[in-house]
Amino acid sequence: MQASTTPTARPLPELTVRGILLGGLITVLFTAANVYLGLKVGLTFATSLPAAVISMAVLRFFRNANILENNIVQTIASAAGTLAAIIFVLPGLILVGWWTGFPYWTTAAVCAVGGILGVMFSVPLRRALVTGSDLPYPEGVAAAEVLKVGAAQDGDVENARGLRVILLGSLVSAGFALLVAMKLVAGEAVKNFRVGSGASGVSTSFSMALIGVGHLVGLSVGAAMFVGMLIAWAGLMPYLTGGVPGDLDAVVTAAFRSEVRFIGAGTIGVAAIWTLLKILGPIIGGIRSAMAAARARQDGSILELTERDLPIGIVGASILATLPLIGFLLWRFSAGGPIHDHGLSVIIGTILYILVIGVVIAAVCGYMAGLIGASNSPVSGVGILAVLGASLLLVLLYGHSADIAQTNALIAYALFTTAIVFSVATISNDNLQDLKTGQLVGATPWKQQVALVLGVIFGSLVIPPVLDLLNTAFTFQGAPNAKDTALAAPQAALISSLAKGVLGGDLDWRLIGTGAGIGVLVILLDEMLGRAGKMRLPPLAVGMGIYLPMALTLLIPVGAVIGHFYDKWAGRTGNPAFAERMGVLAATGLIVGESLFGVIFAGIVGGTGKDAPLAVVGAGFETVALVAAPILFAGLIWLLYNRTKAMAREA
Repeated sequence: MQASTTPTARPLPELTVRGILLGGLITVLFTAANVYLGLKVGLTFATSLPAAVISMAVLRFFRNANILENNIVQTIASAAGTLAAIIFVLPGLILVGWWTGFPYWTTAAVCAVGGILGVMFSVPLRRALVTGSDLPYPEGVAAAEVLKVGAAQDGDVENARGLRVILLGSLVSAGFALLVAMKLVAGEAVKNFRVGSGASGVSTSFSMALIGVGHLVGLSVGAAMFVGMLIAWAGLMPYLTGGVPGDLDAVVTAAFRSEVRFIGAGTIGVAAIWTLLKILGPIIGGIRSAMAAARARQDGSILELTERDLPIGIVGASILATLPLIGFLLWRFSAGGPIHDHGLSVIIGTILYILVIGVVIAAVCGYMAGLIGASNSPVSGVGILAVLGASLLLVLLYGHSADIAQTNALIAYALFTTAIVFSVATISNDNLQDLKTGQLVGATPWKQQVALVLGVIFGSLVIPPVLDLLNTAFTFQGAPNAKDTALAAPQAALISSLAKGVLGGDLDWRLIGTGAGIGVLVILLDEMLGRAGKMRLPPLAVGMGIYLPMALTLLIPVGAVIGHFYDKWAGRTGNPAFAERMGVLAATGLIVGESLFGVIFAGIVGGTGKDAPLAVVGAGFETVALVAAPILFAGLIWLLYNRTKAMAREA
């Protein structure tokens, strides 16, 4: 913490009315698109980079627009877009038959309360995990680079070249994504095969954004994720499928979804606990620093703008203010059910659980986002651990009942509790990424933290009607009223089935235990490597490699290797720092282009109601598309990095 007694120069305007309004407008669009896409295919897109690009395009027409104002816009929009991940839990209440729709104020309140808690929990984490950490924060760094290049003066030659690199990377990734949407090239390649009496597979999505993420996170994280994939697909899959009859693809899919993912969740759980223990000191230091900052204000000292968080008193008061609202929501939700038999004690216990697990999840999700980015962070794995905890607490109190009505009521209560915790998780997963961007562009933390709260409120108001509209128009697969057009809602189905398994007494705990054992071994290996001075294998990244589908992770290690060799080349140039930054900008462009296309495509899908509205060829073209995809993909990546090197040499 830095403090002075002399006034600083007049700061640039940050938290402006026009910035808030623009952030709110982008929020409406991005949140609706993310809710639809997440329920349809189980994936959401990062909103920070598209929001930053749109903000710069709009605010450039206004006088006195600046980089810090653009940063606030992307902060608001990213918080709301990330909150849309609540769809991974709330539809579970429809699937178990407890709700038939999404009550507006209840749904909005769940999102808002959890989201605001996520913001408040992450305030002291900024000092521990952003300013006092060497975590890569790939999306935060990428957003900062976009904002810096966009704010550069026209006469700045280096930034002009940087802008060209970002534009080239964006065009390459968006263009390839367009070809995928047109079905001219394949978006994914999957090959399952027999391994003795068992089975396994190899898959990848042709996502250039993942190459960019890999470049930004570095070789250590990429290697750890690759180790996790090897554990899952070279070890666990052949073992778990040994002697299992049936169609090869169906066997592999079922084994991964119903067994390997739970093992991965166990690994993530143990790695998360270990990570929390390791960062506990810096977290406590962050809280002490925040308290010291509050005392400095009272003493009349002037803190540097970049060190001014929300005062710790306001943070504490905000957290306390949410507790009665959480209690009221839980009381209203559980009315008429078995919870009211022990109403006060259960609800107080639930509030304590939300607070304790919320703090833990805020730290772990912030760390995971810093490790591999908010988009690739397995928040659904954290949701699994949260619903397990909530369900186990109810089992301890109520046991396993033969009364189906009571069991269903407890399942619903566990899901509702998890929804609040999940809102904390999603926002914490995003907040520190935004605060990293702010640190790199010289923003005022407390203004960003206010913007994050505004983003949460905007998103909370938008999510319920979008969810209700989709439920009415399409329904969800597995729901009592499911239609032929039902949306898959895969994460919600998984989390609700977990609650059923725990409270119904038929969950296979051996899988979670196996994952925990793997986590312990990985932690020991990582510590040994650290003491030997070797490259580390972050345990959380290994857990992510086990838990996430290979299609979503394989290209991250590839991107990490590409980035490693590019940086070695950059170190041999006449201006290594500039050459290395050009590589970062190329990787940033890959993420920006695909993210922007994701926004546009989600809108087109929502507007047309078709899975493939841009397709120009039929199913007969699939073989050609599959052959063309890796060739074109590799060629475009080679072209981008070669062109980047050429521009870097001009320095």
